[in-house]
Amino acid sequence: MNLSRSSGILLHPSSLPGKFGIGSLGAQAVNFVDLLKKAGQKLWQVLPMGHTGYGDSPYQCFSIYAGNPILIDLDLLVEDGLLTRNQLLTDEKFDDQRVDYGRVINFKRDILNKAFNNFLENPENNTHEYNEFLNRNAHWLDIYAIFMSIKENFGGRPWWEWPHEFRFRDPETIQRFQKQSGREVDFFRFCQFIFYKQWLNLKQFANQNGISIIGDIPLYVAHDSADVWSNHQVFQFDENRNPKAVAGVPPDYFSATGQLWGNPLYDWDVMEKEGFGWWINRVKATLELYDIVRIDHFRGFEAYWAVPFGEKTAINGKWIKAPGQELFELIKNTLGDLPIIAEDLGIITPEVEKLRDEFEFPGMKIFQFAFHSDEKDQYLPHNYSQNFVVYTGTHDNDTLRGWYRSLDNHIKTKVLAYADSNENDFVRKMIKMAWGSVAKMALIPMQDLLELGSEGRMNTPGTPAGNWQWRFTENQITPEKIQWLSHLTKFYNR
Repeated sequence: MNLSRSSGILLHPSSLPGKFGIGSLGAQAVNFVDLLKKAGQKLWQVLPMGHTGYGDSPYQCFSIYAGNPILIDLDLLVEDGLLTRNQLLTDEKFDDQRVDYGRVINFKRDILNKAFNNFLENPENNTHEYNEFLNRNAHWLDIYAIFMSIKENFGGRPWWEWPHEFRFRDPETIQRFQKQSGREVDFFRFCQFIFYKQWLNLKQFANQNGISIIGDIPLYVAHDSADVWSNHQVFQFDENRNPKAVAGVPPDYFSATGQLWGNPLYDWDVMEKEGFGWWINRVKATLELYDIVRIDHFRGFEAYWAVPFGEKTAINGKWIKAPGQELFELIKNTLGDLPIIAEDLGIITPEVEKLRDEFEFPGMKIFQFAFHSDEKDQYLPHNYSQNFVVYTGTHDNDTLRGWYRSLDNHIKTKVLAYADSNENDFVRKMIKMAWGSVAKMALIPMQDLLELGSEGRMNTPGTPAGNWQWRFTENQITPEKIQWLSHLTKFYNR
């Protein structure tokens, strides 16, 4: 990936300010693009944009293709004539600093239903644009919409708890359900049409203003997803469609017992026999939504940690070889050069580095990993080479200030000495080091630009609740911060 020297901000749209309890794809997102431009930035990195399920994690979605309906901007629906201002009036009081997902989901579902009713009542809405979207995306959209409708019909239960004929996708049963529940199925199609329209318009605006969007592909997909339900043959399932083994990682920096993610594992042999079509379609669709793609848990393409189904922790897993070389060669031959960032954190072997470097994918460097060994530590900026993306931290880390407060005193001393800083200015000094490094791209979470403490943390790995909720408010962004970042960016030629 041949990108010029650049920098940007990591911020999920859910964290944007605005009405109705969550950030959205409307005016505040446009304002954020303007902010990036004023600050001299070229990159906006988001987390996965999918339709989230239990736990609200963007890394556990009901579909690898479907966007999250709760990110739809309601004011834009008024502009499109699909809602009236009166229909947006509500007595709900939303928190402007945390996302209360339960309340937001219920509120937006009700409003989107009103928009869909208005859509159905006006034949002129049945436009070429809408029908063309349905046709172009039918290969995933129909299955997703049916899956979500069945899920709602059974009280939100996961697909493996559905009656046998639904669990095993009996064709007559599914066809009959689709005919009986046509409106509900069409509602989910409609929401995707609106999401895609709003997101692609926002992306176009960003691109026109010199901002490239970095998206995110999780290596694995959620067990309770339309993708797994409809493609069981490419996953490691037994005859009852129970997983034989599940995904995770062994003990590491984040957890002494490893992380037991629980996602079903791919049957790579079947995928390879099918020409990796499932993956080619996934990457192609993702590159239509983003300019650059970060692949989460890239090391799983070289070898993956397989944990026997039913284990309580990830300790008793084992490494199994994956056909990453063959996969990326075929994807490249089919789609061309790939603008991919490899999330190469965790237990990285020479084989993983070889796979990354073979395709010239930039790897990642995280400042917060850098101060626990000696001066040869690979995460210290003086040891970088150019084909990397440097982050002060990611969505899985505490903020810089929160991280610093958690350190032992001797590590704190080391951090301040390395950054030539004190406890008041070390956050800015570390951002300055990232921008001044040779790494081709430099990114900071919005929380670090705002110099927040742990109250700004987005996710704590291994905790099932209370994550993904952080939002910022407009008054936290001062002209001084924008001017400072703009100066820094120009000074270091980013």
